[in-house]
Amino acid sequence: MATPDLFASPGLSPADRIAELRSELHQHAHRYHVLDEPSIPDAEYDRLFQELQALEAAHPALASLDSPTVRVGGTALDQFASVRHAMPMLSIRTETDTEATGAQNFDTRVRKELGLAASDPSVEYVAELKFDGLAMSLRYENGVLVQAATRGDGEVGEDVTQNIRTIRQIPLRLLEDAPRVLEVRGEVYMRRDDFESLNEKQREKIAQGAKNEKTFVNPRNAAAGAVRQLDPGIAAQRPLSFFAYGLGEVTPQEEGGPQFETHFQMLLTLKSWGFPVAAHTQSAQGAPELIAFHQKIARERDQLPYDIDGVVYKVNSLALQKKLGFVTREPRWAVAHKYPAQEQITTVLAIDVQVGRTGKLTPVAKLAPVFVGGVTVTNATLHNEDEARRKDVRVGDTVIVRRAGDVIPEVVSVLADKRVKDSPQFTMPRTCPVCGSDAVREEGEADYRCTGGLFCGAQRKEAILHYAHRRAVEVEGLGDKLVEQMVDANIIRTLPDLYKLGLTALAGLERMADKSAQNLLQALEKSKATTLPRFLFGLGIRHVGEATAKELARHFGKLDAIMEASEEQLLEVSDVGPIVATSLRTFFDQPHNREVVEQLRACGVHWTEGEPAARAPQPLSGKTFVITGTLPTLSRDEAKDKVEAAGGKVAGSVSKKTDYVVAGTEAGSKLTKAQALGIAVIDETGLLLLLEAP
Repeated sequence: MATPDLFASPGLSPADRIAELRSELHQHAHRYHVLDEPSIPDAEYDRLFQELQALEAAHPALASLDSPTVRVGGTALDQFASVRHAMPMLSIRTETDTEATGAQNFDTRVRKELGLAASDPSVEYVAELKFDGLAMSLRYENGVLVQAATRGDGEVGEDVTQNIRTIRQIPLRLLEDAPRVLEVRGEVYMRRDDFESLNEKQREKIAQGAKNEKTFVNPRNAAAGAVRQLDPGIAAQRPLSFFAYGLGEVTPQEEGGPQFETHFQMLLTLKSWGFPVAAHTQSAQGAPELIAFHQKIARERDQLPYDIDGVVYKVNSLALQKKLGFVTREPRWAVAHKYPAQEQITTVLAIDVQVGRTGKLTPVAKLAPVFVGGVTVTNATLHNEDEARRKDVRVGDTVIVRRAGDVIPEVVSVLADKRVKDSPQFTMPRTCPVCGSDAVREEGEADYRCTGGLFCGAQRKEAILHYAHRRAVEVEGLGDKLVEQMVDANIIRTLPDLYKLGLTALAGLERMADKSAQNLLQALEKSKATTLPRFLFGLGIRHVGEATAKELARHFGKLDAIMEASEEQLLEVSDVGPIVATSLRTFFDQPHNREVVEQLRACGVHWTEGEPAARAPQPLSGKTFVITGTLPTLSRDEAKDKVEAAGGKVAGSVSKKTDYVVAGTEAGSKLTKAQALGIAVIDETGLLLLLEAP
């Protein structure tokens, strides 16, 4: 009696079920990785995949190169075999004129070669993106991928088939009938988000002490390194993608091969066979539409999910391509129109530390001027001390600098072999370079910050605006533009200077009439009468929000008591944890900050003080609320004040920690999320009932 096949599917032989599974998995993979339209859940795909693995393991004679299971298989190689291309992988001419005239020049050359007069119709082109990746040739025989080869020198490349099989966008078997022989040319690349994720994993490995690990300079280098991994198991862990844009050897038409009249038609056919083709590819009539395409992509370049360094123009008609032919192995019918380079090499002349509006200290490399990304760059951010140490940037280093669009230029990497011997490593200063206050780095944060918030010149605009905010001390009419004018004119340097302003100095400012100046002086006088919680919040102490300021005022009763409290005493406050306690102590330990507080008092800023309040039972103690939409009678601020006065907290977003969502009319996504999480939703009446509860 024959032993039953444990992996057989009812009504199907193992061979038929394997064929069925392979076909189904290929289709699902195409929809997921190429069309971005998954048709089944990941768990179902995994179940089918595991079933195929089990069947193939039970029936090794049915193994096939086109099986989805071979994407992550293969043994490590000692070296890559050479591959002679059936048709050379030729380069195309590069148009280095990055202006509109670059496209105009190409169209002029094409029309001249074709003998067209000015009155003749426009030439039709196909405009594509020029990907910053690795050129690849994929050879299919009878619809199955049998070989993948790099460009190499154009005549001979390297066989990287095992690694290319790991790229899920590349079909192992074509979805529709295809020529007996088909070579697809395209680009292997790495998406920017995949590149960042890969580097983050690399940094984690390095932090854990892994040897021979490194981060990658850019997506192209990471993609090239993955393709040329001798171990396909490692290559499978690197997230690679692919775009098709051309053909190599194809079965001739007379032998049943495809018939194409245009390049665009060929791209559409490649897409129908299961290959990803870039969505930005389009036809263009004459130079004006080429120019428009170049300018459009330039605007969108930084928002693309992958790197490009230009666009490509190709004559659409294959008959005209043949007529135009080649010159010195470059086609006359195509050109790459570049954009300004986003990476260049220069030298670090110095490393300065800049202080931002919120006190953040940022190391900045001062560079020998270099033209990159369309502008001359002399500064590049090093982000923070950890990043500067990780890249090990030092004064005198030769570095690669990158600038993409409006992004702040940054140092990508150091050319270590060009380093001056014994150059010192960068160390972040422990005092603010602007005001001399202590610079501190809180636990779990990457940035150092200046603690002289009320005194530091770099932070004065932000400090004044925060102090004048309506939820703080509130100075009506004191907005961004006015503060900027007064600080830039050196009329005010610290908060107390606000209360020393005169009508003459204010009226002299741009767009400041006598009436406006008088109104501001009256608002400043009115602001002198405030409350202790508002004043505390207005000081802009890091991590001290409105609710915390109210708890501090309630607990201590007087400002002096708060200023003198130890961290242990501060921790006794219900809304104060270790981070807030340290921040408070650090702030009031700076003599500059204490001096500003005393000067504000001397200018007449005052509030009612008393003994620490006895804490009565509060109906909303320990409860977290989110307020959304428009309430019938209460403004959001009024509702927030009532909740906080009753011991509750008001958060800005809904989470599992939220106890109630107070919803008014036109409540949006917060209400939807609350309902999805099963959080209690109440209206204004429900809130008032909770406030009245004993």
